[in-house]
Amino acid sequence: MRLRPVPRPSLPALGPILLLAGTLALSSCVPGNTKPSPAEVSAADGAASLARQGEFDQAAQAYLALAGQYGGHADHYRLLAAEAWREEGRIETAGPALAQIKRNNLQGDDAVRFDLLRADLALRHQDPATALRLTTQPTVAVPDKLQVRLFELRARAQAGTGDHWGAARTRVQMDDHLQGLDRADNRKQILAELTRLDVASLKQRADAMKPGDPMLSWTNEALSQLGVTVAQAPPTLQQPVGTLLPGAGAEVREGYKMPAHVALLLPVSGAYKGAGDAIRDGFFASYAEDARTHAPRASVRIYDTQGNTDGAIKAYQQAVSDGAQLVVGPLTRGAVAALFAQPKLPVPVLALNHPDNRQLPASDASEFGLLPETEGAQAADHMIERGLHQTYMVISGDDFAQRAANAFKAELLARGGSVVGMATLPADGLNYANLITSLHLPVAAAPATGTPDASAPAAGASTGTATGATVDDTGIFISMRPNQARLLLPQLQIARIALPVFGTSHIYAGTDNPTADGDLNGVEFCDAPWLFDAQPGLPHHDDIATLLPAARDGSARLFAFGMDAWNLVPYLDWLRNHPGSYLPGATGQLTADQFGRIRRVLIWAKFQNGLARLLGGSLQVDDLPAPASSVQPAPASSAG
Repeated sequence: MRLRPVPRPSLPALGPILLLAGTLALSSCVPGNTKPSPAEVSAADGAASLARQGEFDQAAQAYLALAGQYGGHADHYRLLAAEAWREEGRIETAGPALAQIKRNNLQGDDAVRFDLLRADLALRHQDPATALRLTTQPTVAVPDKLQVRLFELRARAQAGTGDHWGAARTRVQMDDHLQGLDRADNRKQILAELTRLDVASLKQRADAMKPGDPMLSWTNEALSQLGVTVAQAPPTLQQPVGTLLPGAGAEVREGYKMPAHVALLLPVSGAYKGAGDAIRDGFFASYAEDARTHAPRASVRIYDTQGNTDGAIKAYQQAVSDGAQLVVGPLTRGAVAALFAQPKLPVPVLALNHPDNRQLPASDASEFGLLPETEGAQAADHMIERGLHQTYMVISGDDFAQRAANAFKAELLARGGSVVGMATLPADGLNYANLITSLHLPVAAAPATGTPDASAPAAGASTGTATGATVDDTGIFISMRPNQARLLLPQLQIARIALPVFGTSHIYAGTDNPTADGDLNGVEFCDAPWLFDAQPGLPHHDDIATLLPAARDGSARLFAFGMDAWNLVPYLDWLRNHPGSYLPGATGQLTADQFGRIRRVLIWAKFQNGLARLLGGSLQVDDLPAPASSVQPAPASSAG
C-alpha cells in the first residue's frame, strides 16, 4: 500500500500542506523570531488557499515566490512547495527545492517533514537504503500526525532492501491507525510481504513467538494463505455483550447498535434453497423473539442470490441501492469470495460463510460460518485437557472431515500431542475390519464376562503396539456421518478396542434416536448449545422444532446459525472493537478476531443409552446475560 497523494478527507496521512494552511502556517510554524509582515501573511494565505483547492502546482509556485521574497523563511516555504508537489504525485519535481533546504534552518515538525520528503524522493529514485536511514533515526521525535506516513515510507524502504519481515511488522504497526480502503490495502500488503518468505521460515518465526505477539496472528494467516493448516489460539471469552448499563430504566445495553435497514441475501431459489430456507427461518425466529423486548429492530428485506456468484453480487448491489445499512449474506463460499473481491463495499457485510480463496474479509466486513476446522481444533483441545496426548484418527472422505482432521492435527501437535495412526473410511464400505487392523490399535484384555464398554478406558489393555501408544493417554478422533459411525463403533468393540472416542458434530443427526444411536454410547462430540438448550435466554429447541420443520434433524444447526446471524447484527461493531467480548449464541459463544471473523466456542455432549446428552460443566451458564431487549418490530418484507 502507498498512501494516496491525492487529498481525501478520510485519509489519515494527508500531506502537512493541508494541515498548515492559512496564517497558522506563519503564526506557529515559521522559524525564527521575525514576525511576518501583513503582505507576507496575505501571500502565504493565498498559497495555502490554492493548496486547499487542489491547485498544488500553483500553490508550489506561490510558495517558491515567497521563498525568494522572504529569505528569513525561505527554507520553510521551499518545504511547503515540495509538499504541494508531493500531494500532486510529483515528488521528483520537488527535488531541486529540497536540495536547497538546510535542515538546521527548520524548526518544529518541519525537520521531520523534510526527512519524510527526502525518503519519498529516495524511493522514487530506487534508493531504499537512503529512505530506510531517513525513516529509522532513533533520536528524531516524530509527532503522532506523521507516524502513519513514516511507517508507510519505512515499510516500502524495508521491502526495497529485501527485509520483507520488517516491512510486514512495520505495516502491522500501522494497522490500528487506518480505516476503510487504506486499511484493507495495508492488510493486503502485510500478507504479500509475509508470503514472500518460505513456509519453513514462517513456521520457525511463529514457533519462537510468545502468545500476544501482534505478528503471530499475521504469520499464521500468511501460512494459511500458503496452504498450511495452523493451530489457532482458543478464543478468549471475558465479557458478554449486552450488559445493562446503569441509568434511568436500565434499558441501555452495552454495545447494542441496531441499523435501521438490513438486507438478508440468501438462495431463495437454486441448488442451495434448502439451506437458505433453514437459515431464513432461524433468522426470523430470533427476530420474532425480540418482539417481546424493548430495543429497536431493523426492517429486514430478503434478496434472492439464486445460489450463484452473479446472483449474490446483483443482490448486494440492489440492497445498497434500496438503502440497506447492513447486508447479511451471501451464503456460499464462492459467493463470499466474489463479493469480497469487489473494489469497494459501500455497505458493511456479515457474510454467512468464509471465502474459498482464504482472503481476508473485505473492509468493514465480517465472516461467520459453521467451520469444520473449528470443531476439529476444539476436539484436540478437549482431548488434551482430558490428558489424552496420543491419538488415532479415523475419518470419512468427505470435505468437512478432511478439513476437521487437518485442524485437529495442527492443534494437537501445537499442544504437545501426537497422531499415532490415521485412516480414511472407504466411501461405500461396510466392513472396516482390515482398516482397524492396519491401525495397530491397543487391544483391551478379554473381559471375564460380557462385552467391552467402549465408553470406559480399558483396564489391562495391550501396550505392545507398533506405535508404542498406551491406553492411559490415548484416544480416537472421528469425523464422519452418523451412518458410518454406527458401523465403525460396533466393529471397534468386536476388535476389543476400548479407547475413548471423540468426534465432531457430524456424527449426531440432530434428534434423539436411541435405537440407532445405541451403538454410539460413550462417544463425546462438540456441537451447538441450542440443540441441548444449553444457552439461557434463547427459545427452547423442542418448542421451536415442534412448530418449524427447519429446526429439526439435520437442518437444526442451520436454523441455529440463522438465529445467531440475527443476534449478531447489533453487536458486530462492538465485537470487532472489543477483544474478549462475546455473544452467547445458539451455535456457540461467538467472538470476533482482529480480522473480523466470528469464532465459535462449542459445547460437549456424550451419547448415553442411545441419547445425546450435554456433558456437565461444558458451558458456564451462571454468568451469561439475558438476551438484548427490543421494541415492536418494523415490518419485514421480501424482494426477489
